[in-house]
Amino acid sequence: MTSKSKLVPAKAQNQSKNTLILASGSRYRAELLQRLRLPFTQQSSDVDEAEQPGEAPAALALRLAVEKAQVVAERNPGCWVLGSDQVAALGQNRLGKPGVRTRAIQQLKLLSGRSVQFVTAVALLRHGEPARTALDTTVVRFRKLSAAEIERYVDAEPAFDCAGSFKCEGLGITLCESIETRDPTALIGLPLIATRALLAEAGYVLS
Repeated sequence: MTSKSKLVPAKAQNQSKNTLILASGSRYRAELLQRLRLPFTQQSSDVDEAEQPGEAPAALALRLAVEKAQVVAERNPGCWVLGSDQVAALGQNRLGKPGVRTRAIQQLKLLSGRSVQFVTAVALLRHGEPARTALDTTVVRFRKLSAAEIERYVDAEPAFDCAGSFKCEGLGITLCESIETRDPTALIGLPLIATRALLAEAGYVLS
């Protein structure tokens, strides 16, 4: 059965116990999850994503992935809920989504010639049960970028909703010198290798 993702009202309470819910409104994560060919719906969790004092990128990503899943699971008892979060970090500094052109240019100037860690966490749970979790770390090395290259890129592919201001699945790949990863889907927002394993543990049958 081909999956169809859609945003479901927060008060939807009548799903089957076998329903899989993606605790995110992200179209990127929905497109990735569709590759597994499981039916699922989407609900946004609206969790506060602020980091806690001294919280490491991996700890932040895992905490938020679990919290997103828990919030949606509370609305939908008995359903499996998949939460995910990604934190981009340059050293100890977290990189958020730029939102606007000027901030995207500033981010890419900062990243020029440097390595960034993209830590992506995934959590699968049902209400009242322990979370199954996994973590993936991808290291992206940006090549030296001129100001003119950055502006041409931002105008051609305004990735204002992506941390680091680039999409590896699009023109953003031209900004990279190297990408070190065990799962290329993690960088897009949902590590499918780990997600498949968690779903299999929960009893989902995948080819």
